[in-house]
Amino acid sequence: MLRRKTFIEEELIVKFNKLAGFGMASVVLFSSVGSVIVNSGVAQARPALRTTRVATKSESLLASGNFVKAEKATTGKAKIVNINGKSYLEFDKAFSTGEGPDVKVILHRNSTIPLNIKEGNYLTLAPIKSFNGAQRYAIPDNVNLADYKSVGIWCEEFNATFGYASLQNL
Repeated sequence: MLRRKTFIEEELIVKFNKLAGFGMASVVLFSSVGSVIVNSGVAQARPALRTTRVATKSESLLASGNFVKAEKATTGKAKIVNINGKSYLEFDKAFSTGEGPDVKVILHRNSTIPLNIKEGNYLTLAPIKSFNGAQRYAIPDNVNLADYKSVGIWCEEFNATFGYASLQNL
């Protein structure tokens, strides 16, 4: 036998359904408002990008030469450049030399460098950065470039010149 709902039960069901409907509407409304608030930063205009003016480098070529073999095959080009008043020794991307321990990049007083060099005839710029590829070495400001006629790749441990480039002033 089916039991009939009382008036109070029916009223409670109607009120519950209204309340549930109101609750659902509230969730939808507040989640939409919350979404707008949370995402409001996306719609804001972004400030214009600033552009920075880059000064052009003042570069001049002072001297250059091609590497030749002394102890090990050494190829590529060396050049001395002045950039904004500072001198640098640069090797081009074709530069390549043999590997060894304690290898240095030097400036030498003579246009050719013997296999074994003597103290006082050269200036060590730095340990070699790489045995191939483009690279740059700063030349100290107090160096008189007129005193040096070539660039060498030199193994200090065995006092062996791998290769050198005679510099032709421009």
